[in-house]
Amino acid sequence: IQLVESGGGSVQTGDSLRLSCAASERTFSSYALGWFRQAPGKEREFLAAISWDGESTTYGNSVKGRFSISRDNAEKMGYLQMNNLKPEDTATYFCVVDGTFHMVVIGSAAVWGQGIQVTVSS
Repeated sequence: IQLVESGGGSVQTGDSLRLSCAASERTFSSYALGWFRQAPGKEREFLAAISWDGESTTYGNSVKGRFSISRDNAEKMGYLQMNNLKPEDTATYFCVVDGTFHMVVIGSAAVWGQGIQVTVSS
């Protein structure tokens, strides 16, 4: 399975963006999905994860209440809605999938996308 992110770009503080993650195979519907980001010189940061059926979600503390994860298994798509963006949200964003929810959350997912840049200016 391959993952391709889209929807990134340059925005202003307070703006919103929705990132998309397109999966190449229908097996996507059986995988947990997550989003991470990494800024230059910083460690990779967990943002959000959603179970294969969409019933369970969890978020990193820095984005809780601002970001929302969702998925459409019929379309083989995952999403990350990002609201009230701040300059500290500037980073490369990655979507990931794994057969195990826990592996997604701890950053050990089997499959990663190539990443997409989000830049937030003040």
